[in-house]
Amino acid sequence: MCGFVCLWRAGDEALAKRMIGKLAHRGPDAGGVTRLPEADVVMAHCRLSIIGPEDGAQPILQGDDLLVANGEIYNHADLRAILGEALFRTASDSETILHLFRRAESRWVARLDGMFAFVLATPDRIVAARDPLGIKPLYVARMGDGYAFASELKAFDGIDVEHIDTIPPGCLYDSRDGWRTWFRMPQGAAEPEDTLDEARTAEELRLVLGQAVEKWMVADVEVGAFLSGGLDSSIMAAIAQRQRMRRGMGPLKTFSVGLDGSPDLLAARQVAAHIGSDHREYAFTAQDLADNLSHVIYHLESADVDLVRSAIPNLFAARLARREVKAVLTGEGADELFAGYDYHHAYVDAPRALADELTRALGTMHNINLQRVDRITMAESLEARTPFLDRDLIDFAQSIPATLKLRRTDPNDAEATGPTTEKWILRKACADLLPAALVWRKKAQFDEGSGTVEALQGALATILGSEGPVDRAAEGALYTRLLRERYENPDRILAHAGTWTDARLAV
Repeated sequence: MCGFVCLWRAGDEALAKRMIGKLAHRGPDAGGVTRLPEADVVMAHCRLSIIGPEDGAQPILQGDDLLVANGEIYNHADLRAILGEALFRTASDSETILHLFRRAESRWVARLDGMFAFVLATPDRIVAARDPLGIKPLYVARMGDGYAFASELKAFDGIDVEHIDTIPPGCLYDSRDGWRTWFRMPQGAAEPEDTLDEARTAEELRLVLGQAVEKWMVADVEVGAFLSGGLDSSIMAAIAQRQRMRRGMGPLKTFSVGLDGSPDLLAARQVAAHIGSDHREYAFTAQDLADNLSHVIYHLESADVDLVRSAIPNLFAARLARREVKAVLTGEGADELFAGYDYHHAYVDAPRALADELTRALGTMHNINLQRVDRITMAESLEARTPFLDRDLIDFAQSIPATLKLRRTDPNDAEATGPTTEKWILRKACADLLPAALVWRKKAQFDEGSGTVEALQGALATILGSEGPVDRAAEGALYTRLLRERYENPDRILAHAGTWTDARLAV
């Protein structure tokens, strides 16, 4: 996990060093600035060492090719075997990108399985690409006749650029061949075929989940897990714990945060005790929120009220985890795959519309949830991994009919969570992993279950000097002011910030 900058016909080493300095939090273990010989290309990199920690420094210069990459290629061992180990000079998973490119296959980038963003240059060509969901960020800006690429918007702050764009998820830019969409989200299924076996579907989902977690646990350092006490993070932790114990690796380290006595802290303790994880927790206060609000907004690169609220507990979880591990699993993506949000309940009688909405929502995650996860964990030099967004798991989940994700609840069912049950098939698939009370627990948003919303009122009152409740408009105005205070060019940041208002469609 890293941060990088690439200047293609756009600047020199001094500018690259200045820009990468603003991303140093993404990679405290190593860094470097490299020019491609006899070409107007400069790349800078800051590294958080996860795979190949001894010899995986970047930028990677081999012959006439120069590469910077961020993320993890989880099938790198398989690709090495296919490409030939003799080609490789390092143990870094990122080096597979370079050798796949050199094979010049038409869809070489589609063979990369993981979360990634990269820029690769030859003396006369630049190629930039991003993973299917946009888990890892990548921006590009015009600078004169050239381009500047960077992992975060803040790298461009105070820099003279003409225009900034996001490289879309699942897209590739090639200066020789132009833009390509190399990944398209599979369309979600609506209603089951007559032959569908619900029990077997749940069993298969469980197997695919296990494979995803196993793949996303690959690392040369210890991987822990966020544990909010909710269904999604609890499933991830339970599966990872079983896999670690089966390999004799010792208990999984899990991390939970919340206001003292909050539902999330209590539920996480119960889950940790049930699965046998090595659990840590931190109880934050309203003063903690007041002290860190500006820091959260600066790193989040957004002033959206809902995004900021959900980012706050993430910050404390990341700080807690980073004391002991460099990478954690998260439950991000389950709500979009399996209909987990409250607004999805309105679709219970419209399975085709629900399937379409889930497909659409998966395509917007990069600028909302995934922006929060990436920016806030990387602000603390921690890698967050999202096994629910594994490509194979997405393919399978999208083939499951929407009627099995959100279904009306039998009023005589003792496990009922309400008139409708969200994530029904996911709950069925993992019912044996966790206590029944948790498997069928009604979902709470992270900022609500952790007590963030309650504590935030105290923090906002402290900052604003208010004696009464702070309404949403005043809260949003404060977040915007705090963002503007931290950036030389705040309008650039605000122009690219996703919002929850835009992310959810009405039925």
